[in-house]
Amino acid sequence: AQCSTAVFIALLFTRFWLVSALYAAWWFIDREKPSKGGRRIHVFRNCVVWRYMRDYFPVTLVKTAELDPRQNYLVAFHPHGVLAAGAFINFCTEASGFSTLFPGITPHLMMLSLWFRFPFFRDYVMSGGLIPSDKESASYVLQKPEGGNLLAIIVGGAQEALDARPGSFTLLLKNRKGFVRLAIQNGTPLIPAFSFGENDVFDQVKNPQGSWLRRIQHFLQQIMGISLPLFHARGIFQYSFGVIPYRRPICTVVGKPIPVQKKHKPSEEEVDQLHEKYLNELSELFEKHKAKYNVPEDSHLEFI
Repeated sequence: AQCSTAVFIALLFTRFWLVSALYAAWWFIDREKPSKGGRRIHVFRNCVVWRYMRDYFPVTLVKTAELDPRQNYLVAFHPHGVLAAGAFINFCTEASGFSTLFPGITPHLMMLSLWFRFPFFRDYVMSGGLIPSDKESASYVLQKPEGGNLLAIIVGGAQEALDARPGSFTLLLKNRKGFVRLAIQNGTPLIPAFSFGENDVFDQVKNPQGSWLRRIQHFLQQIMGISLPLFHARGIFQYSFGVIPYRRPICTVVGKPIPVQKKHKPSEEEVDQLHEKYLNELSELFEKHKAKYNVPEDSHLEFI
């Protein structure tokens, strides 16, 4: 994102200044596009580089229930991990065969709105099906009358990345209910999705709650809107230290839809009831599949 901004500014001071000038005009005309479903490009989603990225870990996508293409769906994705590699590969590319597994369904993944303010970069992320993480963008997708749309939200967000380390199953979910309210307001079935191995591809410097490092990270997050986990893994030619992720399997299991009754102004009690049901369904999904992905029998999801 920073590189694209630097290129945009640098071009203004060269004989190619017209490129940036024309793009600025286009950017103004096209400014509402990210919140109106974005602009996916199938050539981008099918690019061979994503298959190499899939095979590196590798990343797989597992379906547990059929989805009706006449219906829209809201998928809550867990955990965020450091990079959310599973969410990107599975929902923003065709490397793991999303369209084959879920025919007639068009996936959208929500991303921090900040990233759509960078020139050129905004078009790059929209190409894969990414849209801003705000209510307007979400409602636009979920209210499409023809159906066949899936909106994926990484509920824990950047803050959850601060707890992403191998063997961790801590989810920032206990008091996060905005996605539940969104599902009720649009009458959209809610689907839990858990990405086994998402937290295993990086180690992270210890930053327990209350530590000076955690306080600094929270402070910077409040200022910039993004978290800064101090992660490390392997190098390019050695395995002892570096920022290249470990080659560890990531398997995203998409659960079955939870029916949701539409109500424009749901009460707190109704939101709490669906939220509690969602937590139970997510826990059940985790417990049912964890043995397949080498998760210890005594490990369970922890909601904070």
